[in-house]
Amino acid sequence: MNSILKGGLFVALGASCYGLLTTFVKLAYEEHYTAYEVTFAQILIGYLALVILNLFLKKKTPPITNPKKRRKTIFYLVLAGTSLGFTSIFYYLAVQYITVSVGIVLLMQSVWIGVVLDSIINKVRPTKLKIVSVILILIGTVLAADLLLEEQHVELIGIGYGILAALSYTVTIMTSNSVGIQYHPITRSKWMMFGGLMVVSAITLPELIDYMDFGIFTFWGPVLALFGTILPPLFFTAGMPKINVGIGAIISSIELPVAVLMGYFVLGEDQNIYKWIGILLILSSIVLMNIKKVKKEPLEPE
Repeated sequence: MNSILKGGLFVALGASCYGLLTTFVKLAYEEHYTAYEVTFAQILIGYLALVILNLFLKKKTPPITNPKKRRKTIFYLVLAGTSLGFTSIFYYLAVQYITVSVGIVLLMQSVWIGVVLDSIINKVRPTKLKIVSVILILIGTVLAADLLLEEQHVELIGIGYGILAALSYTVTIMTSNSVGIQYHPITRSKWMMFGGLMVVSAITLPELIDYMDFGIFTFWGPVLALFGTILPPLFFTAGMPKINVGIGAIISSIELPVAVLMGYFVLGEDQNIYKWIGILLILSSIVLMNIKKVKKEPLEPE
């Protein structure tokens, strides 16, 4: 049980890092850094850090010994990582126009988008439980984003970027759970981050070639890389093997309340009862979707 508690704590810490990230991005914007500067700095520093971390992994026989198959797997990991790059750029563009609360709620739409994509790609008919969960998420989103309040003004361009980020994030989740799973998670993260770096470089460098404030590399770039790229894989790698996937998914949803609370306490964003009801509905839907996995899977792998 002590091992399970440690595993849950590590997963909670990893998810909380993601929850802190949006507020840090907003603070960087307040210092007049652009979304392009923020995204490029985070991805570049994060990739270099993962390369260094890989040097400290114990040297052993590669999990894929066939050179041709190994190159093919690495190529697919890099390709899968491009969605990670799109997620970062779309999400950071979104939070230029919307609050932290609305941004994180939009990103959480990846939960029901994943259900839809799974049913289309794998031709798996969603269960009644998943359908109910999707409905709860949609209702919760309307409440959590304050879309019912007449005085609430939400930038449509921010909503659009947020939905694109959720779509990209869904692809990232689906591919990261199926591509190159023979490799150590940090090694997989390195190759996926390389794919993300290529996408982000292609999008941001044309905007940054005329002017870039290199001050982003002195503080906010390293901070964002630490909480968005370096720490989460380490925490999840340490925690997930000690608990099952269902519990991991439920604990990971702590990212949502952490982000909202940070927006409230640090940025002074407005909160109300409707928003918290919406957040509770979204969290409840995540629990519903994973409750069967909690019951069926062992807490620790044998």
